[in-house]
Amino acid sequence: MTSSPLPDAWFTRDLPVLRAIARLVDGPEHGGSPYLLGAVVPASGLSKAEVVSAAKALAAAGYIEPLTNHAGDIVRITAISAEARRLAGLWPTPQGEWDRLLEQIGARAENAPVEVERQRWRALADAAAAVGPDSGALLMQSLIGGYVPRKR
Repeated sequence: MTSSPLPDAWFTRDLPVLRAIARLVDGPEHGGSPYLLGAVVPASGLSKAEVVSAAKALAAAGYIEPLTNHAGDIVRITAISAEARRLAGLWPTPQGEWDRLLEQIGARAENAPVEVERQRWRALADAAAAVGPDSGALLMQSLIGGYVPRKR
C-alpha cells in the first residue's frame, strides 16, 4: 500500500498563524501581555478551527508559549521563540540579509555616479556572486550574531 504525503500545513496554516501571533506579540498596543487565541483568528484570516490546530502544532514545536485551561485547550499565548521571530520575519535570517546585501550592491553598481565607481561595485557584485549563497549566509550569520573572526 502506498501512502501519499499529507497536505502542506506549514505554508497554508501554521506560518500564517505564526505571523499573526508575531504581529500581535510585537505590536506596541499589546505591551507584551498575554493575548487571547481568539485575537489571532481575525489577524490570521483563517478559521478558528485552523488557528487552534496551528497553535497546537506551533506549541508542540516550541515556537509559541501557550497558556491552557483545565481542559488543555490553548486560550492565551504569552511569548514566541527567537526562531519564531526569524520565521515570521521580525528578526533577520542569514539568507535574507545576504540577499539584501546583494540587492544593495547591485543597486549601487547601477546607480554609481561615475564609471570607475560603477566598475568597483560591479566587481564586488561579481565577487559576492562567486562566493555563493551558502558562504554568504555564513558570513551574514557571523555579522548578525556579532562574531568577527580574529587574526591568528
